[in-house]
Amino acid sequence: MVLLLSGSLSVERLTVKIPDLPASLIGTTVVQMSDLHYDGLRLSEKMLENAIALSNEADPDLVLLTGDYVTDDPKPAYELATRLKHLQSRSGIIASLGNHDCYFKHSRSTVTNAFTSIGIQVLWNQVAYPLGKELAVVGLADLWSREFKPADILTQIDPNIPRIVLSHNPDTAEFMEKLRVDLQLSGHTHGSQIIIPGLGPAVIYYNKIVRKIPRKIRRYVPILRGGCAKVVKHWEWSQGFHQVGQNQLYVNRGLGTYPPGRLFCPPEVTIITLIS
Repeated sequence: MVLLLSGSLSVERLTVKIPDLPASLIGTTVVQMSDLHYDGLRLSEKMLENAIALSNEADPDLVLLTGDYVTDDPKPAYELATRLKHLQSRSGIIASLGNHDCYFKHSRSTVTNAFTSIGIQVLWNQVAYPLGKELAVVGLADLWSREFKPADILTQIDPNIPRIVLSHNPDTAEFMEKLRVDLQLSGHTHGSQIIIPGLGPAVIYYNKIVRKIPRKIRRYVPILRGGCAKVVKHWEWSQGFHQVGQNQLYVNRGLGTYPPGRLFCPPEVTIITLIS
């Protein structure tokens, strides 16, 4: 039922201005995919196949993956890797990890090993330069881990060098507002999954209603326990492009789907063109 409600795959194209981007990198094409939740329930094989084909058709210079490749059991990451090895990119594939990739104590190492076995570079509080030393790509630890310390990582980079930051949870933009982040790529929210046309994410209105109900009543009604507030604080950043202080944030709606499914919120592959 979840998959029936998920909607058809959408391609979002955007052009992003990167200050100090060298002339040699103007026009660079980056593909972002996120939140696959590859577990046999939340992502169809056909959807994944189409997403990989769309990415390859874009002929990207770089593919960036922003977390939650599995849901709980990390073992499906090895089977997922057999699908992702068909992704094509001139300068490689880089991945950051999400909260579901750290579900069990061994999850992070399992997902990392599966991905590195096919040449995907997994960054956890690390910096890479796949396009050359004039543009850094940073992969941060997940916000809910004890190792999320963005300042320690970002201040290691020459302040004159632009950087793209992979950070699964968009709430992290709040913690990096005073740091240089030319483009943050996130996922995690699934775009909020249910959108009210003309109004935006349904969860924003749901949270407003829930807060008006006394806690002693909410405690006994599962749907009123306010779980949505635990996913992210900034539901206004649940999808699309946002300016957070001087920094730029883009939130991908993801490929996977949770109950009750998606409504007016299709899964997404993002194609980004970098300009100066």
